[in-house]
Amino acid sequence: MRIPVTVAAASGVVALAAFLASPVHADNAPSHADGAKRVAGDTHGKALGSTGRFEDLPVDFSDLKIAKAVKVGTVNHVSVTVTFKGTGWKDLSDSSWLQTGPFIYRGSSKAPENVLFGDGPGTCTRYTDPSKNYPVTCTSRIDIYPGPNSKELFNPDAGTWHVGIESVSIHGSYGWQRKIAYDLGTVLVQRNSQLTADASPEPVTKGKTITVTGKLSRANWEDHKYHGYTSQPVALQFRKKGSSTYTTLKTIKSDSTGSLKTTTTASVDGYYRFSFAGTTTASAVSATGDYVDVR
Repeated sequence: MRIPVTVAAASGVVALAAFLASPVHADNAPSHADGAKRVAGDTHGKALGSTGRFEDLPVDFSDLKIAKAVKVGTVNHVSVTVTFKGTGWKDLSDSSWLQTGPFIYRGSSKAPENVLFGDGPGTCTRYTDPSKNYPVTCTSRIDIYPGPNSKELFNPDAGTWHVGIESVSIHGSYGWQRKIAYDLGTVLVQRNSQLTADASPEPVTKGKTITVTGKLSRANWEDHKYHGYTSQPVALQFRKKGSSTYTTLKTIKSDSTGSLKTTTTASVDGYYRFSFAGTTTASAVSATGDYVDVR
């Protein structure tokens, strides 16, 4: 879920905490973002890490794990699991109002271009072990909503995003504590790719020419359609009948519409497909193999 950007008028500097300014829940229950809203009101326009009148939450985060890449299409909601560990939960009893969850941001932490959160805070298990500085293990999500009614993603957003964790608690003498940790990891948020392949003729005489056609396309996050992905290297691959392994026969490039066309010589029965290795902004994909009977 995206929190809209608010820009400081004078300097143009955007504090990442300003992205926490909108609640992410429709119900009346306190949410991770509701607490962050109050924190953000004191930090907007200031350097990151400035706590203002809010106390620092004495916790630390580590061992964050997230998928290497996330592919996002034009319509369907994408939920990404994030796990992490924390320490310093000594004074945060089970009754403490504490909500913790990850976020991902595009660009720098001082001037992010976009930020995405989960629909709700993470679920954390607390261990009362002083020898390990009162650790917790947490599981949470990042929720991404493409589609015509969403403004979460734009095409330039594809690529590397940074991962952070935000935690808010009513516990300090001022009533609020918070901790925001940045640059705990990275994830590729990619435009989903689609690929087709059709081999003909079927059947074919051994030694004759087989023509394989197809198309490579990728999601457009702005008009919510798929368009041809041009000038991209795509491998023609073959899998012999009875085998589970594809072998690359040649590599060609998609044309100005994303279309693909090449030829090969029929030898034995098997499956032909195109395979695209992906880029930092578009996901890898392989077409379904098309079977050709060689006689």
